[in-house]
Amino acid sequence: MNVLYEEEGSFKVGHVLSEAEASLQVESSSGKRSKIKAANVLLRFTSPLASLLPEAEALGEGLELDFLWEMAPTEEFAFTEFAADYYGHVPSAVESAAMALRLHGAPMYFYRKGKGRYKAAPEESLKAALAGQEKKRLQGEQIARMVTELKTGQLPESFRPQLAALLYRPDKNTLEFKAIEQAVSETARSPLQLLIDAGAVPSHHDYHFNAFLFEYFPKGTGFPPIELPALDHDLPRASVAAFSIDDASTTEIDDAFSVQFRPDGSARVGIHIAAPALGIAPGSPLDQIALSRLSTVYMPGNKITMLPDELVMHYTLQAGKDCPALSLYIEVGADLTVTPADTVLEWVPIVDNLRHDTLEVHFNQTALQAGDDTPYPYRDELLFLWRLANQLEVVRGKADPNRPPQVDYNFLIDGEQVRITTRQRGAPIDKVVSELMILVNSHWGKWLAEQQIPAIYRAQSAGKVRMTTKPEPHVGLGVAQYAWSSSPLRRAVDLLNQRQLVAAVRGEKAPYPKGQDLFVPMRDFDATYSAYLQLQDRMENYWCLRYLEQEQIRELDATVLRDGSTVRLVGIPLVVKPDAMPELPPGSRVRLKVMGVDYWAIHCHTHFLRSVDAEATEPVMTDA
Repeated sequence: MNVLYEEEGSFKVGHVLSEAEASLQVESSSGKRSKIKAANVLLRFTSPLASLLPEAEALGEGLELDFLWEMAPTEEFAFTEFAADYYGHVPSAVESAAMALRLHGAPMYFYRKGKGRYKAAPEESLKAALAGQEKKRLQGEQIARMVTELKTGQLPESFRPQLAALLYRPDKNTLEFKAIEQAVSETARSPLQLLIDAGAVPSHHDYHFNAFLFEYFPKGTGFPPIELPALDHDLPRASVAAFSIDDASTTEIDDAFSVQFRPDGSARVGIHIAAPALGIAPGSPLDQIALSRLSTVYMPGNKITMLPDELVMHYTLQAGKDCPALSLYIEVGADLTVTPADTVLEWVPIVDNLRHDTLEVHFNQTALQAGDDTPYPYRDELLFLWRLANQLEVVRGKADPNRPPQVDYNFLIDGEQVRITTRQRGAPIDKVVSELMILVNSHWGKWLAEQQIPAIYRAQSAGKVRMTTKPEPHVGLGVAQYAWSSSPLRRAVDLLNQRQLVAAVRGEKAPYPKGQDLFVPMRDFDATYSAYLQLQDRMENYWCLRYLEQEQIRELDATVLRDGSTVRLVGIPLVVKPDAMPELPPGSRVRLKVMGVDYWAIHCHTHFLRSVDAEATEPVMTDA
C-alpha cells in the first residue's frame, strides 16, 4: 500500500511499511524512511509509487482554474469528492492527486480549510486577488525595464519626479527603489553610482547642496509674497553719524557705530542694532518665516537669508538713510573706563557702510603698530574704538599677547573657480566689531535679567556651549551672561531677544513673559543652527578639494592635531587623516602627498611623506 500525504505544506508519497492507530512508517522511492501522522494522509493507492506525482502534476496543469472555481460548491469540500464530480466517475489515484495539487496550488481560487479540504473563494475576493496578481505582474515587468535602463546608463522616466527622494531618503516600497535595489545586486554598483552613471546627478556640488535643501528647505528657498510693515516715524532721531563695518557681500547690516568726542578725551559711543522687531509681530506671517528658517544659511559663494530681501532692505542699516535701531550708548572715559548709559529706540542716520576690503588697507595691525598717520574715513573714530576694544578684551580677562596666531579663511567663488584667502584672526577690524558685540550682548542680557524679563542666552561651562533661558556665565568669553541680540536680521534668537528689549525700553509687557515661552524656539534654533554650520563646513571642505584639483597640488604641508592621527592642511581649512601616519606630537609639521579626491564623499586621500621643520619657509604647497 502506498500513500499520498502532506508534510510542511507540500505533497509527498511513500510506501507503507507499518501502520499504527495514529501514525505510519513509510519509505520513499529513494529509500528514505519516515514516520508520519495518520491525519496527514490524503490518499491511499496501489499504483506505482514513483510515477504518481509526475503524472498528477502533468494532468493537473490541464485543469482550468476558472472552470474549477465555477463548478465548485459554495460550501467546504474534500478534493476527492470534487474530483469525482469533475471527472464523472470514481477518480483514479492520479486523477485525485492531480485535483489535490491543482486546488492546493491556487490559494486565490480555493481557500485551504484543513488537510485535503477546500472552499471556493467569494467572487469579489477572487476578482481582487486576480487584479492584485495582474498588478504585480505588470509591476515586475516595469521593474525589469527600469533595471535594464539603469544597467545601460539610462535614467527611467519615472525617476525624474522623485530624484531627490531616491537620492536622499528613498521609499523602499516604490518600484523605483526596488529597481535600484535589483540593479545594485546585478551590477555591484552603489545606488548613487547607478544614478550618477544614468545622468541623474550632473553636479557633485549640487548633490551635496540639494541634500541640505531636501532636509531643511523641501518647498524651496523662495519666500511667499509679503507686506512690508509700517515704520514707526514717531521715534526720536539720533544726533550721530553712524557707520557700519562688514565684508563686501553683506546685505543684512545689523550693526553700526558712532563716536561723539568730548574735549576732555572722553567719548559717547553708540552701538546701533537694526530693529526689525518693531515691525515683525509675534505670530505674524513674517514671524512664521523667521521661526521656520531660524537663521541665515552661509556657505562659500552663496547664502539663504532668514528674511526676504525686501524686508531686509526695509530694516538694514544702509548708508544714506535714517534707519530704525535699538541703540546702546556707553560713556567712555579718557582712561577707557566704560559706563553703560542708555538703551533707546530711535532713528539713526547711517552715513557710511565701510567694507573690509577697502578699510583694511589702512586699518590693519601693521599700520597701527607703525603709527601710520595716513588719513582715511573715520580714522579718529576707528583708532578710538581700537583702543577701546583692546581695553574691553583686558577687562574680560581674554587679552593674551602670547596667543599663537590664528587665521580665518575666505572663499571667493567665481563660477567653477575658487580662491581661498586668509585673514589674521583678531585683526583690528574684527576685534573692534567683536568686542563691541560682546559688550552689547552681555549688557543687554544683564539688563533683561535685572528686570526679570526672560531671554535666550548662550552659556559656556566645562568647555561646553549651550542655549539656556537663564543668565549663566559664558566662560569662553569671560562674561557673566551673554544674550544674542546683535543680529536680528540674521538669527531668530536675536529677533526674539530684541522683542523683549523693545518691551523693556517702552515699559510694556514682554511678548514672552515666561521662560518656558522661549523653550521651543530655543530648542529648534539650537538644532537648526548646528545643521546650518555643518553645511557650511561641508561646502567649505568641498571647495577645498576643488582648490587642490584646480591648482594641481600634489604635495603640501599640514599640522598634526591634538588626537595625533589627523592633520590640518596648511593654507586651506581642511582636516584629513593621512595613510602611514606615524605617532607625532600635536603641532608637528608634516609633508603629505595628495593621492586623490572624492567629491561625492568629500574626502581627500593623502599619504604621509615625512616630517618637516615647522619653521620652514613657504611654499607649503607644490604641484610637483
